[in-house]
Formats: sequence, structure tokens, C-alpha cells
Amino acid sequence: MSQAISDYDAVVIGSGPGGEGAAMQLAKNGRRVAMIEKYEALGGGCTHWGTIPSKALRHSVSRLIEYNNNPLFSLDRVQRTMPFSQILQHAQGVIRKQVQLRSSFYERNGVVVMHGTASFNSPHEIAVTQADGTVELIRTKQVVIATGSRPYHPDDVDFSHSRVYDSDTVLNLHHEPRSIIIYGAGVIGCEYASIFRGLGVKVDLINSRERLLSFLDAEISDALSYHLRNSGVVIRHNEEYQRIDAHDNGVTLYTQSGKRIDADCLLFANGRSGNIEDLKVERIGLKPNHRGQLEVSHLYQTSIENVYAVGDIIGYPSLASAAYDQGRICATAMLHGECTQRLNSDIPTGIYTIPEISSVGKTEEELTAQKVPYEVGRAQFKHLARAQISNMAVGSLKILFHRDSKEVLGIHCFGERAAEIIHIGQAIMEQKNGGNTIEYFVNTTFNYPTMAEAFRVAALNGLNRIRG
Repeated sequence: MSQAISDYDAVVIGSGPGGEGAAMQLAKNGRRVAMIEKYEALGGGCTHWGTIPSKALRHSVSRLIEYNNNPLFSLDRVQRTMPFSQILQHAQGVIRKQVQLRSSFYERNGVVVMHGTASFNSPHEIAVTQADGTVELIRTKQVVIATGSRPYHPDDVDFSHSRVYDSDTVLNLHHEPRSIIIYGAGVIGCEYASIFRGLGVKVDLINSRERLLSFLDAEISDALSYHLRNSGVVIRHNEEYQRIDAHDNGVTLYTQSGKRIDADCLLFANGRSGNIEDLKVERIGLKPNHRGQLEVSHLYQTSIENVYAVGDIIGYPSLASAAYDQGRICATAMLHGECTQRLNSDIPTGIYTIPEISSVGKTEEELTAQKVPYEVGRAQFKHLARAQISNMAVGSLKILFHRDSKEVLGIHCFGERAAEIIHIGQAIMEQKNGGNTIEYFVNTTFNYPTMAEAFRVAALNGLNRIRG
């Protein structure tokens, strides 16, 4: 049964960061907005299967490792362990709090929330199919597609098997594996390799490329490889699977190079696909690419004038933080026809391995290829008083700067709290009219002892290299 309901100024499909950013901006500017969310709870993949749960898991495991390595507790002589099911409880608690918080935003701003699967009848009419089969029709002036992405599933891998997981379903892992194969050594694969190895699980990390996270500065990538291997992770580069056999007690992966790897279970983490199928965008003339992603303008407008798209559904950079900003920029364009705001030219990368990684700006390899005369300033965490106090001596901060202008060109951090530390450097890099120079870090007084002091140490190290 179908029924027409009141018209809306805008409909947002998907309540992840991109959809939320657009809906809030539109509502705060007086638009009547409807949010259509496929699942029972708001928050999207970021809250329920991606960023929030994986980082909550990582935090628990990191604290466990910290406890076991802390000399204060060395007399105990007992290595503490924690079952995966127990650390999942912490993640579920965080998810519940996030859902409550996000739900309050919609209530406070008068956004109407509808739960169901959205599909286009026309550019201005959307059908919402609810769980009981009821279909509601919505007429709207404008639409924002923010349906996100899901793990890529190749046809020859049996994801219905109880021992085969992707990055979503691994959160439902009920048994305690002694070993795991992680196929795909991107950000998600490396993060979960850290998590499972921290729990004492034997990890085989299969990488189809020559090195881990090849978009990173090579020195940082090498540091990650070293620390994963040092913790016991077996990394296999330049490998592709030939076939994957799942059986009652585990999984066997055969590589194209002739290797056989056995484990209790497998986590397939090799790429993502846009959530596009249910939308039936072909009805309005939109054609996604082979990964289910839509092409948009700088204002996030598709080829259909009143239809916009943000977040993972448009591909790069596929970051929760960027998606929220995309939503706000998109909404401003919908309201005024233009938006002068753009995403920061240098978007920081936060990778929540153990230890953490964060980067912003150029890598050494990029600057070398561009023939930019740069110099490097380094600070080792083991030399910082705060790192010594907190027993977090593993890690370093590297600043890349122009030899002549002293402009900061890139910052790369490896170690605990890296994703927090990086923002100090990011703020300086965004300064205009000569405000971005490495000398800022020398001339500024930092709290002592802090991890932020690494910027002053690295700046002095770099300037000493050019001053002799």
C-alpha cells in the first residue's frame, strides 16, 4: 500500500557523517528536512560497523598491551588477556552513546526521521519501503545521497560461512580464534592485524602490493611493517589469493604463488563498494562507476540538478571527518547555489594501528619527484619526558619543510596519540601570508612535559641541518 505524505524541501538518504552534516545545515537554515535511514538506529556505517567500533576495539587492546608492558606491573608476572567478546562489549557501549547523541541532534533541529529503504521514482519523488512492506512516497525539491559503502565481496568467497568475515561482520565474531588470515593490508586490514595480534591471536596479513599503505611516507610505512612484524604478525607482500576454502574448523587460503595458509577464520578486507543498488538511480539517469560510486561537481552536485551526493558514495577521500564537511558544503550550495568553502587542501590521515599513524601534507617521495628542495626535522618519542613518563617511547615525529622559505610541507607521526598530535602541525600549515614556517615551533612555548613538545624538538633538529 502506498500513500503520499507532505512535501519536503530536502530529503537526505543515509545518516552517516555526510548525511548528518547536510541535514543539520539545511535544518538550521529553515528547510523542512527528512532523513531516511535504512537501519533501525541512526549513525550509519561510521557509528555501527566502521570508525567507532573498530577504534573502540583498538583502544581496549592498546590499553591491555600498555598494561602488560608497564614496568609498574612487572612484579605481577602474569600476562593479562581479554577475550574478543569482552572488548566488543565496550564497543557496543560506545555505539549506544553515539546513537543517543546523534538522535538528539535530529530531534532538536526538527528533522523528520524515517526508517526504511529509499528508492527513486523520479528526481523529485522517493519511495520509502519500510520493514513491514509499507511504502511511503515523499515529494521533495532536493535530495542528498549519503548511503555510504560496504565491504567488497568477490563472488568466489563464501561470506555466508561462519568462519569467513568482512570488516562489518567481524563485529559479530563469537568464537575466540587462535589464528586469523587477514586478506587485504589497507587501513582496515592493518588496524585489525594490530587488534588481533594484541589479543594474542596468530595473524597472517596478506598484501597484494609491495609494501604496507603505499600512500604513506615510506619511512612511516617501514616503521609500521617493523612494529607489526616485531609483535608477531606475518606479512606476506605481493600475494593474491587463488581460492579460499572454508570448512567446519577453519579456513585455508591458497595463493597464486603456490602457498597454503591455514587459520581458524578469515577476515576479507580488500576494498569497498558504494551502497547504490537499492536507490535505483538509473530511473533518474544516474550511472555509478564499477565500484558503485557517483561522480559529482565541486559542490557535490550530480548530473541531475537537484540531486547531490557526499561521503563514501563519491569515493575519495572516504573519511568520516571529510564526509561531514562535504555534507555542510553541499547543504550550503543547496541553499545558496554556491559555496566558497572547500575541504582543506591538506586533509590529515589517521590510521589507528598500534601504534597510531597520522600524516598531513607531502611525503618525502612526492617532494623528491617534484624536485622541491626540502629538509627533514625529526623527534624521537623516546627522548620526550612525557613519553618516558607514560611509557610510550615508541614513535617519532617528522617535519618536512622548504630549505629556503622554511614553509612546512608535510608532517608525519608514528606513535601513540599520533592522530591528536598531528593537528598542531596541520593548524600551522593552514596559515597564510607567510604564517606557515617551521620557525613557529621554535618560537612557541609548549606545555612541559607534553607530546606536543615533539614539534619543537623536530623543528630545532631540522633547522640545525641547514644552519650547520
